[in-house]
Amino acid sequence: MGLRKDAPSDNVMVPATADPFEGPRWAPPVWHMPQGLVLLVNLVRALVRLVLFLARHPLATIVAGGVAWLVYAVGWQLPLFGFGLVLLGLGCWAAYWRTSFVRLVARPVRARVRHVLVYRRHWQPVMVMSGLAFYRNAREYLPAITRVRVTATTDRVLVKMLSGQAPQIWRDHAENLAHGFGAPLCRVRTADKPGFVWLELVRRDALAVPLPALPVPASGGDVDLTALPVGKREDASPWLLRLLGTHVLIAGATGAGKGSILWGLVRALLPAMRAGLVQVWGIDPKRMELAFGRGIFNRYSDDATGGMVALLEAAVAEMHKRAARFGGVTRTFLATAADPFIVVMVDELAFLTAYCPDRDLRKRADAALATLTSQGRSVGICVVGALQDPRKDVINIRNLFPTRIALRLDEADQVDMVLGDGAYERGALADHISPIPQVGAGVAYVRLEDSPDPVRVRAAFVSDDDIAAMGEYLTAETA
Repeated sequence: MGLRKDAPSDNVMVPATADPFEGPRWAPPVWHMPQGLVLLVNLVRALVRLVLFLARHPLATIVAGGVAWLVYAVGWQLPLFGFGLVLLGLGCWAAYWRTSFVRLVARPVRARVRHVLVYRRHWQPVMVMSGLAFYRNAREYLPAITRVRVTATTDRVLVKMLSGQAPQIWRDHAENLAHGFGAPLCRVRTADKPGFVWLELVRRDALAVPLPALPVPASGGDVDLTALPVGKREDASPWLLRLLGTHVLIAGATGAGKGSILWGLVRALLPAMRAGLVQVWGIDPKRMELAFGRGIFNRYSDDATGGMVALLEAAVAEMHKRAARFGGVTRTFLATAADPFIVVMVDELAFLTAYCPDRDLRKRADAALATLTSQGRSVGICVVGALQDPRKDVINIRNLFPTRIALRLDEADQVDMVLGDGAYERGALADHISPIPQVGAGVAYVRLEDSPDPVRVRAAFVSDDDIAAMGEYLTAETA
């Protein structure tokens, strides 16, 4: 028989369950705290929290204290007048120097507001329901928010993980985090310091609407071969693509928007082409994409009987000439009119490496492409290749392209084939891009030089009229 729960005893024996056949367990005596002491403890806790809050927010504390002193000393009119002057100054700042106002005032304030009202408010329930909190000895352990940053379209939350947690655990719960904080999408990025991760929560899709063609740079001197504007990133900042010192591989299914990237690069290079500092050589086996603007290219071929391969071999010959002249003289290429930067642009790379019916031409194309991609960067020759199928038996020199772009792909496995192992797990969901042209054409994932994490981007759409205007631009300037 179990003892009654209300039995008067210091060492109370209580049943573990309602089972009458189970032996009783010993429970420690309960000490009832006097009500006055409870109130005192709660008051001390409140004071400690107030002191900590004031210490963590010294600027707000000083401002609030100063305003309160002014109201007490001189009345409310002078502080109200000063507040109006501050608002007027902020309004003028926002109107005439908007960029600095957004960077120094608007975004920090918005980040603080979202930190308090969104993330701190919902942090504990989201962590618990996502399985990222930990319980031990009746105590709850939660990851800590360290910092919140905002852009026009995304929030970045720096989180200190619990000891023993790894970024992969957070990636597995990315969908839970997105729904928990009311965001359409959440990505987990590795931070610079061990034990920390960035949560990148997308508030709205800045890439949902097609982008018009970007303006042509004013002059050849404005063309930076290390940062060519071709579109927009998911955080609404410009997408800048590097050509100098690299090669670019573009992979995407039919209708994914490979032409937008190709023509976007040509458009960004137009002033430098006009100045003679850059040459673009075009190869178009399908005769449908680059052929429309063939007059823009310095050299062009769509001859499947050997002309396209001959153009690649001509680039190899130019590479060897430059290597012979530059060897022992310089290690850094600088584009000049005598030695312009050469971009070899191939629309359907797989035709030359896998689908060409002539076996001898395939071998020659493979050899030329392997030579250019392994040795051409240092002498100012860049290969930009586009293909639909990224499988190894289609192109076996993928690793020789340092810069790789994944447009819409048919399968998840193809993402890692293009961007490298682990890219899909890091958020490069190229197989989820919409096949509707107005929604998904030109949307891609790319790995930038400063981070292994893929970034979602969208290339600006260059229409047929834009291409025709580009040809007229070159003709008019060189006439």
